[in-house]
Amino acid sequence: MVTDQKRWRLLRDFEKGKFCFLICVDYWSIELQKSEFNSLYLLLLKINEQLQNIKNELMDEELITLELEQLPWYIKLEGKKDAWSLRFIFESQDQTRSFEMYWPIPIAQDLFIEIKKMWESMD
Repeated sequence: MVTDQKRWRLLRDFEKGKFCFLICVDYWSIELQKSEFNSLYLLLLKINEQLQNIKNELMDEELITLELEQLPWYIKLEGKKDAWSLRFIFESQDQTRSFEMYWPIPIAQDLFIEIKKMWESMD
């Protein structure tokens, strides 16, 4: 488990069964299946790659918006080159559930790093 005691928490527990990942930000939380977590991770990598590709061309105060859709996810990055938030929309492919989540500045950057570390530590 990784946590910032005040704002967010990230938990992996394969013994929980189907919904083995938990992401909590401020006053909400969502449980994800392993496949959903993996697809979220891959989408985060793609949007981060887009940001890195343009980052050197951006002025410090310049506002940016990047959007990426790869079912079941839609992700939107907003902010500046070194301080940005993320908004997600998830539409279940089996029509069982849908949700939205928002990671504000600086939680978005911290959670991205910790999700990357967690994914890389899995077998």
